[in-house]
Amino acid sequence: MTINHGFHATMTAQPGKGDAVLALLLDAPSLSDDDCVVFLVGRSAGNPDVVHVTEGWTSAEAHSRFFATAAARELVAGLQPLLAGESQYTDEVPVGGKAAL
Repeated sequence: MTINHGFHATMTAQPGKGDAVLALLLDAPSLSDDDCVVFLVGRSAGNPDVVHVTEGWTSAEAHSRFFATAAARELVAGLQPLLAGESQYTDEVPVGGKAAL
């Protein structure tokens, strides 16, 4: 599958809430969406409350369609009270590499 749309997000959790943010993201409904080709979750080695997500989608439309679903809105609503401030987003389209988890 070709990736035509993606981004990298950095979220800072409320102090001590990094594990809760990770748990929500690792159970995200996008993991079962066929149009979501890449969904990697990581955390800062120096600050466990800083969480990184890299997503790659078949298209911007597929990404928008997914985030219009009730499951995606529920994920976002669950994350909001755990976060300290706004997430930082950078456009990114994964073009290759390797992920073996």
